[in-house]
Parts: sequence; C-alpha cells; structure tokens
Amino acid sequence: MSAVTLSRSARTSRAAPRAVAAWLLICCAMIFAMAVIGAITRLTESGLSIMEWDPITGAIPPLSHAEWERLFGLYQETGEYRSLPGGMTLGGFQQIFWWEWIHRLWGRTIGLVYLLPFLWFLWRRKVPAGFAAPLWIGFGLGALQGFMGWFMVESGFSARTDVSQYRLVMHLGLALLIYSYLLWIALSLLRGVTPPAPRAPRRSLPIFLALLVLTLAAGGFVAGTDAGLTYNTFPLMDGRLVPSGYAALSPWWLNWFETIAAVQFDHRLLATLTLLGALALAWRSWARAGGTPLARGLALVAAAALLQYCLGVATLLAAVPVPLGALHQAGAILLLTATVDALHRRFARPRASAGTAPGMAGVAR
Repeated sequence: MSAVTLSRSARTSRAAPRAVAAWLLICCAMIFAMAVIGAITRLTESGLSIMEWDPITGAIPPLSHAEWERLFGLYQETGEYRSLPGGMTLGGFQQIFWWEWIHRLWGRTIGLVYLLPFLWFLWRRKVPAGFAAPLWIGFGLGALQGFMGWFMVESGFSARTDVSQYRLVMHLGLALLIYSYLLWIALSLLRGVTPPAPRAPRRSLPIFLALLVLTLAAGGFVAGTDAGLTYNTFPLMDGRLVPSGYAALSPWWLNWFETIAAVQFDHRLLATLTLLGALALAWRSWARAGGTPLARGLALVAAAALLQYCLGVATLLAAVPVPLGALHQAGAILLLTATVDALHRRFARPRASAGTAPGMAGVAR
C-alpha cells in the first residue's frame, strides 16, 4: 500500500469519530435548548394547553378559528383552568399554547436530528467499533423521554391544578441523563479513555456527582410544587433557619416531596453543600496538580457552581420571574456539563498520534 493511501486512510480514521462526536454535541446543544424551553413552558404554565398526543399530526398547529376554539374547550376542562380566578380569553390561551407547541416540536426535531444522521453514519460505516450499541441505547432513551413527557402532562388532566411533581422530576431527570450520556460518548470519541491519572480524585468526584443529582432533583420538586414563590428571603426563610412548616405531613419523609417549606429548604441546603463541595474539589485538585486538564476542569465546575448559586438566590428573591427562572435552569445544565467533563477527564488521554483514533481499529468497512 502506498504512503499516499496510508495517509488518506489515517485522515479518514481520524475524521470519522470527530464527525460522530460533532453530531452528538449538536444533539446535546439541542437538548440544552429543549430543557430551557421546558423551563419557560413550566414557568408560563403552558404545559397543559395541548391535551392531545399526536406524534405526527400534532406537529401541525391550529389553522382555523374553529380548531382554536375546540382546543380551548378541551383546556377549559382541566383543573388548572378552573382554578384561574378570572378565567382566560382565547388570546391568552393561544399565548400559552405556542410555548407547549414549540416544546413538543423541538422534541420531534431532536428525534430527527438524532436518528437520520445516526442511520447515515451506520450506512457509511462511520460509527467507531463499540459505539453502535450505546448510540442505539441513546435513541431508545429519547423515545422513552417522549413517552415520559406525555406521562407527565397527562397527570394534570384530572382534578389536579398542575402536573405531578413526581412525574416532572422524572421527565427532567431523564432529559439530563440523556444529555450527560450523549456528552460522555462524544467526549470518549474525542479523547479516548484510560485508567485514572495519578493523584486524580477517585471517590470525591462521584460523591460530588451524587450530591449534584440530588440538588437537581430537589430543584425539580421546587418547580413542581411552585415552592419558589414563597419564602422569598435569603439566607433565612422568613426569619428562621429551618421554616416552621418543615414537618407538616406524616409520614415525615413525605415532606421532602410535598411540603413547600421542606422542599425549598432541602434545595437550599443541597445547593449550599454542592457549592462548598465544588470549591473544595477545585482547591484540592489545584493544590495537588495545578494547571493540569483535570484541575482546570474542576475550576470550571467551581465557577459554574458559584454562578448557579447566585442565579438561584436572585431567582428566589425576585419570586421566580420567567427570564431568571430560565437562566437558573440553564445554569444547572452548565454545571452538569462541567461536572461530566471533569469526570471524563479522569479517564481522558490525547488522541492517538499514529493515525488511528482511539476505538477506531474495529471500524466496519
């Protein structure tokens, strides 16, 4: 085989994982935007405005006044509408309808952006060996998320005045899981994986991730119970460190999910611990191996945690205006992104320099 052929083959082997990684990063960016759109949909109380689930024809918005009236009539049957003190006009319904419609349309678009390039990569044999099955799992998780979204919305069609906070947390959690999963695969394609580097945190990083997951889940319960609309003081909650209504329900553990005072206090506490944990990780890593990729990554985690904490306090003090609430959601995903990146850096190594990218030896031809 000539040197020219070898050179061309090496360039092709390097380009394939980069192309797949770029596609996955685009999907991650779209999921990021989807989560922010979902936050706006929640904050504007738009989620129950579409009471039908039509995966195909639902992409077409109402095209006549009669169709608008029909959909508005369906919405008027919900407990949420009946709880509105002054009712709602058709124009008001149209405003909330568009946010939910955009949310669903963006979800459909993500599905197409994921599936069509994936099939093309498979057809062209561009998927690196060992990555096809994980990518199919990613597609399955996306399909499950579509069902989970409807499962959440459906919970608000009864006498409830809102969707179930439990289903909301499940929907949010699955979105963040998919985001992290695809990001991890993309980073693996770009960097490759090795055993942890010497002196890298081995237990503290996974513990921090668990703490962050709890904080994100607690934030979901704050959103699901509208707990951010009360106790709009900081650092005390209406003059008390622990609010008086913390343990109003029995059994006691139910307060963590349904009592507004407990839900907000728990989120405050977990967020504070998350910030302190991020700062401690960054300081410890920089003291041991300052300037390394992992130390820089943990510094970004600390910076993202500090930014998110400030956004959370500002959102609380302002009683959750839509722009700040959406920014707070975006800040949470930025912090998760930095954390996943730092975790991956424990295993990262430079791409192979001999013309074959990590994991490319078995690319199907």
